[in-house]
Amino acid sequence: MRLIDLRRLARADGGTAVAEMAVIAPLVILLLVGLIEVGRWAHYSVLVGNAARAGVQYGAQNLATAADSSGMQAAALNDAQNVAGLSATATSFCRCSDGTASTCQPSDCASSHRLVFVQVDTTGTFRSLLHLAIVSDTQTITSRAIMRVAQ
Repeated sequence: MRLIDLRRLARADGGTAVAEMAVIAPLVILLLVGLIEVGRWAHYSVLVGNAARAGVQYGAQNLATAADSSGMQAAALNDAQNVAGLSATATSFCRCSDGTASTCQPSDCASSHRLVFVQVDTTGTFRSLLHLAIVSDTQTITSRAIMRVAQ
């Protein structure tokens, strides 16, 4: 008789475990999907940042590539081939080594030497897989990279 009572108790606890699992499983799945979305956002941010760095690396090679804005933009866009909707803007600017402003003319900076810099700004739009009312479906991610031109 004792063995039969233990079996009856074991069957009664089985329903409790199923009920607990039914309550906990949606929360665990929501947490897992949220972690995946954060990982996708971080990966997208890294790709946008790497594209900006690729553009300035191209432009910082010498004074000729520093003047090639379209080449810097192309280098940035080519680096991020899997990023849809990425845009890049390239510029160059000058400063005198003593900290004064420069117009990028060779005659500038009489008391010091001229420093040339290139800058690439990249912008991409991250689209979330989740469509929640409390969080926007899209986020704009921007990155800026600045590098001194080798002279």
